[in-house]
Amino acid sequence: MATATLPSHHFHFCLFSSSSKFSITRKVWLNYPKINRLSLIFCSSSPPPPSSSLAQVSEPNPTAESCVNVGLELFSKGRVKDALVLFDTALTLNPNPVEAQAAFYNKACCHAYRGEGKKAAECLRTALKEYNLKFGTILNDPDLASFRALPEFKELQEEARLGGEDIGYSFRRDLKLISEVQAPFRGVRRFFYVAFIAAAGISTFFTIPRLVRAIQGGDGAPDIGATAGNAAINVAGIVVFVALLFWDNKKEEEQLAQILRDETLSRLPLRLSTNRIVELVQLRDTVRPVILAGKKETVSLAMRNAEKFRTELLKRGVLLVPVIWGEGRETKIEKKGFGLSQKAVTSLPSIGEDFDQRTQSVIAKSKLKSEIRFKAEVVSPAEWERWIRDQQKSEGVTPGEDVYIILRLDGRVRRSGKGMPDWAQILKELPPMEAILSKLER
Repeated sequence: MATATLPSHHFHFCLFSSSSKFSITRKVWLNYPKINRLSLIFCSSSPPPPSSSLAQVSEPNPTAESCVNVGLELFSKGRVKDALVLFDTALTLNPNPVEAQAAFYNKACCHAYRGEGKKAAECLRTALKEYNLKFGTILNDPDLASFRALPEFKELQEEARLGGEDIGYSFRRDLKLISEVQAPFRGVRRFFYVAFIAAAGISTFFTIPRLVRAIQGGDGAPDIGATAGNAAINVAGIVVFVALLFWDNKKEEEQLAQILRDETLSRLPLRLSTNRIVELVQLRDTVRPVILAGKKETVSLAMRNAEKFRTELLKRGVLLVPVIWGEGRETKIEKKGFGLSQKAVTSLPSIGEDFDQRTQSVIAKSKLKSEIRFKAEVVSPAEWERWIRDQQKSEGVTPGEDVYIILRLDGRVRRSGKGMPDWAQILKELPPMEAILSKLER
């Protein structure tokens, strides 16, 4: 199984993860540590019951660690059923938290490979809730690409975003940190909302008895008009500020959902014309991807029309990314190995301890830029389709319609529209790469 890679994010915001016995200290984005599924801590345990799969374990007294490691070897050879037996056995051998996390996580990868979305989701949910699995690992492991295209992943992702039942608490916390960077005055606004609500509530508490006395009348009774007016102002203030607080909370949830979509977009893989596979985040500051999603005939026509403006579009850094509806469901799963091929996996970016060298090095940028042509091919089309459909729902567009999405140089969505783009209009909107506006967009 391929080792999980780290996602990056187009926001200039990073955290530092702590070191452990199986992961070195590295700068990461959204605080996603890289899991080394092949390096576990030894522990002693009682021997498991005999099994044809356990015959692969060379140790006389198998441990949870040895079962997981041999299971991974069987994984890599496509022996999924035998690997599952070993991962289940590891869980019966008094595993420590690290070994239990590895066993549940790799069980999920097996189930994902077999198309068993519900079983994969349950294993991942257990690893997240009880064994501190980082949600970023799920987001970026090529072995879980097929699972990420299933409804079960969408449900798990939503749980992580909401931070419910301790699933993805740290993930939601990191999303909120980015949200605070984007909207730094939201906390101040909420403080004043709560303060005004409290003040109006206290004033109303003292005004109500005066209003009752004014209604009853008699000597010394307060003026009923003035008292009723004060009570109405206080109640109206409470209603307004409570509504503003709810509105602000709703906007935050929408912003968190958008940040999650942006993060998901940043790790989607592309194959360049040189057959090199990169994540979209690696193209940040270098190109403006234009995603063309729709039926094959529509997208092909838009691509042919773009060829007429090829020179000018290239001056503006346009990179065409065609996504044909339905291609994700037609992807065939290889019988050997998991996720992407080994060659593809090694070509995926390792955005972890060498993030600066891979994404900020002038030499690396220049080399990558030389490999970029006018068009790129999507890898894991089902993941691309799912992201586009989520984006369509967020913008009120019926999922499955033909759409185009233009990204900024910093990786965020610039704008989108139904149908295919008017290339002549696109040329008017996008400044050349050397222009000041393009530099401000980075």
